Amino acid sequence: MSEENTELNNEQFTKDADEMIELKKQLESQKIQLGETEDRLKRVAAEFDNYKKRSLKERDMLHSSLLADIVSSFLPILDNLEKAIETNTSDENYKQGIELVLKQFKDVLSANGVREIETVGKTFDPELHEAVSSVIDENLGEKEIKEEYRKGYIIGNKVIRHSMVIVAN
Repeated sequence: MSEENTELNNEQFTKDADEMIELKKQLESQKIQLGETEDRLKRVAAEFDNYKKRSLKERDMLHSSLLADIVSSFLPILDNLEKAIETNTSDENYKQGIELVLKQFKDVLSANGVREIETVGKTFDPELHEAVSSVIDENLGEKEIKEEYRKGYIIGNKVIRHSMVIVAN
């Protein structure tokens, strides 16, 4: 019986060894599949994150563009309000009312990120300013803005309307 037991044990051992080899192969295959699945999941997550960032950026750009379009259509009204304040009038209440409306208008623009472009005393920058004339003035430096003809406005880095200026030298 000992030979028989030995043979049965050898057969069982061989069978167990074959099963172990098969299980190891399956385990390696599962590890490879898991690695590929993890890699795909990481790629999809990265693509989705990039999509969210890109769509947020596009939405912000669209918002800024629409705001700039709307603001630019109101700028002539703002110009007229500023001219109305400069006009002499005997009715102080009327003038005060116009000043309050202008202040409110500018506060709304400021709250939406709209700023006036600085001009007088600054160096001419073709990205921000439009030169309508040049003069020779010994008191001013080269390409220094002497006078502002029309105010310019900017939102963030986007110019809504260039400042019209007179440049010295």
